[in-house]
Amino acid sequence: MSARILSIGTAVPPTTIEQHDIRDFFISQAGGDRLAQRLVRATFDAADIDTRHTVLPELGKAGSAALDGLFVDDRGLLRSPGTGLRNAEYMRHAPALSNDAARTAMQDAGVEASAITHVVTASCTGCYAPGPDFRIVRDLGLAPTTERYHLGFLGCAAAFPALRLADRICAAQPGSVVLVVCTELCSLHIRPSSSPDQIVASSVFADGAAAAIVTGVADGDVRGGLEIQRFATTITEDGEADMAWTIGDDGFEMVLTGEVPRIIGREIRGAVDGFLLGEPVDTWAVHPGGRSILDRVQTGLDLDPSALRTSRAVLREHGNMSSATILFILERMLRDDAIAAGATIAGLAFGPGLTVESALLTKLPAPSATPTAAPAVRDHELAGAA
Repeated sequence: MSARILSIGTAVPPTTIEQHDIRDFFISQAGGDRLAQRLVRATFDAADIDTRHTVLPELGKAGSAALDGLFVDDRGLLRSPGTGLRNAEYMRHAPALSNDAARTAMQDAGVEASAITHVVTASCTGCYAPGPDFRIVRDLGLAPTTERYHLGFLGCAAAFPALRLADRICAAQPGSVVLVVCTELCSLHIRPSSSPDQIVASSVFADGAAAAIVTGVADGDVRGGLEIQRFATTITEDGEADMAWTIGDDGFEMVLTGEVPRIIGREIRGAVDGFLLGEPVDTWAVHPGGRSILDRVQTGLDLDPSALRTSRAVLREHGNMSSATILFILERMLRDDAIAAGATIAGLAFGPGLTVESALLTKLPAPSATPTAAPAVRDHELAGAA
């Protein structure tokens, strides 16, 4: 029995950042350093991002009346809180965002809380125990016997390993219903810096959560979704020092050098050819680590510009939400009537290492207006939960 992604739910924090406002905010942090100011302006303007979301309300006030908050002082200057304070904010905000995305996925699938057998979470922007996986079980009313697994520090590529684990669970234990949740609060690790790596990180990263329901495809089940065909992992020849994520005294420190797009552009053809083995693809879901990464993938695979339109749209509206981002893209593809039933979707995501994670999916027919099978039962109590 093959497994499929039955539904995907997404959630973002309420504070919206306009890219031009946050650009000017970072330019003001550079003081009189004109070289840093030019680098900030060029990097932010080239990102092809209009808006992002953050759990930090003071960043939404950038360019206007400054708030005296944990990250911005009353003069409008960026603070550098310690890692413990940043992680405390992760503990405060991550559970609610995770729960919101999970509730949406469950409601859209018509899956009751009691039906969930496994929870798989992924995150690289905070850590604590018991963590978001525990809170999902407790807050959403899942059975206390629900199995839980957490994938940490796999970076932007983590959603595909999480889905792969869910697929393996469904194959090993038919009848399983797996809730996968990716939650990233990247803005918690923002910092004042003239480092090109940090300026790039500040120009693209954002906050968000996404959840997916993964279960087996049973005979006569007409609930649609994305059927999982297979996954693959490839470590590139270079890049171990070019994309990294370490824990420092002032937050998690991102290394994201200008070599990353070039490495991806040089090696993406070999990674994809070894994965697809000549199988045709109708559309692509590519993690938008940044505009230049999408450009390199498009060129390296000789894709039509329209092939990455959904990836570019998610980047433009939400920025790079690390592991959650690829699920935002797949959620749009599930709802996109222009992608017909039977279409194959090739997914690509990139993580530290440099690692390429791949997935091949097939879009299943959407449920008909007059169902031929018994309708799914929704969890009405869950829908009304806080």
